[in-house]
Amino acid sequence: MANSRPHRSNRDSILRALSIAIGIAVNFLCAFVVYRVDLPIYMDSVGTIAIAALGGSFPGIAVAVATNIACTLFNPEAVYFGIVNALIAIFTVWHVRSKSSHNAKNITEYILSVGIISGVLSAIIQWWLLGGPQNESVATLMDSLELSVGVTEFSAFLTINILLNIFDKALCTLVALGILKIIPQTIRTGIRNSGWKQRPLTDAEISGMGLRALHTSHSLRTRMTVMLVAIAVILSAIMTWLEVRLYFTSEIQEKTGNAENAARFAASVVDPDRIDDYLKNGEEAPGYKETEDLLYKIRANASGVEYLYVLKVGEEGSTFIFDLDTKVRDGFFEDVDGYEPGDFVPLEEEFKPYLDDLLSGKLIEPIESKGAWNWVITSYYPIYDKKGHFICYAGADASVNFVSLSMQDFMLRIVLIMVGIITVILAGGLLMTRYYMVYPINSIAFCVDRFIRAGDDQAQLDESVRKLRSIDVRTDDEIEVLYHSVCNMAVNQTEQIRSIRRFSDSTAKMQDGLIITMADLVENRDSDTGAHIQKTSAYVRIIVEGLKKKGYYVEKITPKFISDVVRSAPLHDVGKINIPDNVLNKPGKLTPEEYEIIKTHTTAGKLIMEKAISTVKGENYLKEARNMAAYHHERWDGKGYPEGLHGEVIPLSARIMAVADVFDALTSPRVYKPAFELSKALEMIQEGSGTQFDPKCVEVLMDSLPEVKAILNKYNQIV
Repeated sequence: MANSRPHRSNRDSILRALSIAIGIAVNFLCAFVVYRVDLPIYMDSVGTIAIAALGGSFPGIAVAVATNIACTLFNPEAVYFGIVNALIAIFTVWHVRSKSSHNAKNITEYILSVGIISGVLSAIIQWWLLGGPQNESVATLMDSLELSVGVTEFSAFLTINILLNIFDKALCTLVALGILKIIPQTIRTGIRNSGWKQRPLTDAEISGMGLRALHTSHSLRTRMTVMLVAIAVILSAIMTWLEVRLYFTSEIQEKTGNAENAARFAASVVDPDRIDDYLKNGEEAPGYKETEDLLYKIRANASGVEYLYVLKVGEEGSTFIFDLDTKVRDGFFEDVDGYEPGDFVPLEEEFKPYLDDLLSGKLIEPIESKGAWNWVITSYYPIYDKKGHFICYAGADASVNFVSLSMQDFMLRIVLIMVGIITVILAGGLLMTRYYMVYPINSIAFCVDRFIRAGDDQAQLDESVRKLRSIDVRTDDEIEVLYHSVCNMAVNQTEQIRSIRRFSDSTAKMQDGLIITMADLVENRDSDTGAHIQKTSAYVRIIVEGLKKKGYYVEKITPKFISDVVRSAPLHDVGKINIPDNVLNKPGKLTPEEYEIIKTHTTAGKLIMEKAISTVKGENYLKEARNMAAYHHERWDGKGYPEGLHGEVIPLSARIMAVADVFDALTSPRVYKPAFELSKALEMIQEGSGTQFDPKCVEVLMDSLPEVKAILNKYNQIV
């Protein structure tokens, strides 16, 4: 059996891995088919729903995210919807666990819920990240709805997308249910239990652990969850920041290079010998328009370059020779005309540190400048005439605003991808935490608590050990070592208690034997009390157990009290050892003096028991023997001896013995009288209820006649 468990665990793990692979394949094939035929649905959630319902959160989320990554082979935008598919997996697991039955109503609720969730999220991603609907049919429906109803574009798109997702998820759910029905129950059970590193717990046991965690200030599951979430968020933020930073740096470098190339190309198409003519005559100068057209072409082919111009730099500012008109692009630039040839512009602050180099015609590093409405990188390239004289500069401005907008789009894409991946990692981490730490530790703690509560009850101790060993923790780490150590400790403790109990039982039997021997010594001196100690002990047991059944004296009558009273009963007349034989066995009526001597057996018995208590470490056991020996002749009305105690002031054990002792005396023959019939004896006991005897003890004796008759028959009494 021990060897089969690891084998079964390995088989179940293989089944789970295989189910994840099959789920991804099913999703991929379904999504590929509908994509190729250009249907406005996805069908990429069939495997996600089936595996999530079958194996839980981690397998479902893994299938969801891996599916969308795989689908980038035919649809590059699919990766951004991984988080949507992951949420479908999470919702599926929650729905399966929270619903006791899976009827048509619950399935319909599930389809509507998951359809609305995925519809809203996918619409937001398409609209704000991808620029709108990704399917032409959806775009056409959106336009029709917008015109016919008069809603906004996004409202129309959102409505259509939700309806399509509800239809899509309905198809996916029905197919997933069909797949689940054809999977054999043994395989489904194996996949469902594949994560367990111990005996699988029932829902009730898991709920019990949850209730137990409520009594702790910080449960292990909560701490691990918070830690994993924090790590996932921090790692996601760091990786996103690094990716964005690298992207921004790369884009800036690219735009800087584009600006430098544009400036250099612009310098190559400008004729330096005609600069003065261009400044004087502007667009009327020969070759000006042709050169301007070439500059427009250069700018059009330079990504990110918004401004392209040629100018002369002076002490106070720059004079423009060429300056291309600027068109609106991405909402950052207004549609404005460029400067005319000869227009003068004061020198900007960013360029003043480079003024000497600019005046001498040196090649300077690109300059970054920020204005109220624009953020650009400027590159200047000097233009020389044939003799090598510096004439002017060709300048190009690349917009960093465009880079910032691209970076925001890039960051959103990265975040969507990272969230999907982090969700898989987080689900896997939580799965490992639950099955490798939370469940084993809580299971061990629960069984240890049960073991502690068992106290010295051997049957409960044995059952606790069986429960503990049935957990079968197999995490292959320190927790498994701890588990085996706890098991060994519990087994050893149980066996030690068993040995102690055997020794205690042997000691108790020896004590009982000594008690019976002592009682027999006394009884053998009394000529007419045959089997008195056996019968009174039996009657005492009947009465004390009857009181417990009726709920009388609940606080007093414990299992230990019952044991002490029954075991002590034979010693109630131990004081008769001091009574002379001629008084103890006198056949006739006792004189008043002789009766007073007989009465001393109660005080003598009390002294004997107190000496035993002071000598033997057993006061809790012998104190009831003392009470019974001293006070079993006290009366409920206070007219008894030796102290005249009354009511509940008389110890309960003595009140019980009083009824048992008198009843046995009435039903047994004596040298001075025959035995009374049972009915007469019971009548006399009943008459003494509330005067001589505790009424509750009498009530119990009367209600236990079958047991009483059995005792009388056993000792050959006539009933």
